[in-house]
Amino acid sequence: MTDPRLWALSGASALVYGLIFSQREPSALRTLIKGCAVGSLALIAYLEGGGVLLAIALAFCTLGDLFLAGDPKRWLRPGLGAFLVGHAIYLPLLGAHGASPWLGFWIGALAVGAAAGLMLRALWPSLGDLRWPVSLYAVAIVCMVLAALLLPPRFWPATVGALAFMASDAILSFDLFKGAKLLGSPRLTAWAVWFLYWGGQVGICWGMLGA
Repeated sequence: MTDPRLWALSGASALVYGLIFSQREPSALRTLIKGCAVGSLALIAYLEGGGVLLAIALAFCTLGDLFLAGDPKRWLRPGLGAFLVGHAIYLPLLGAHGASPWLGFWIGALAVGAAAGLMLRALWPSLGDLRWPVSLYAVAIVCMVLAALLLPPRFWPATVGALAFMASDAILSFDLFKGAKLLGSPRLTAWAVWFLYWGGQVGICWGMLGA
């Protein structure tokens, strides 16, 4: 069994980053703490054995975290690219355990696809030259969520985690490109973006390793 101290490191890093550093200016310490939150999960997946794809996906997401810990105007594109690779790796990982589509899946797929389409429509005028990269990213995360919806019930943490990941990205996108804040609060927005994201990664890691 993986050393529980790695799970503790991930949780402690996530709390410190979310509650203290998420709204601070970029710094080396801010970047390090943010990277430890999901980087620890990548190490857990690697040490568990049989989780190589999971470890690689989490490693690319950690790279995305490191980029986005800096100035978004400078590092948004490479951060987006790192997360795109992470989602592309999650697809075969989740898909390998998927069941046959059923009615509930199609209802969920319709809801997820509609939500993504409406989000892109609302963001489109504000995306500028990032329209097509953001569109590609949206397609990737929708495909990842659909793969998670096909997982058997025993994988439920991974399914919930994928949905939380998408919710975090939606809130972050409206914050970055529209300046929209949850209930008008920058702090609440930063907390929602970070803790939904980190919780989503924990759910995916726990669900895939535990099942």
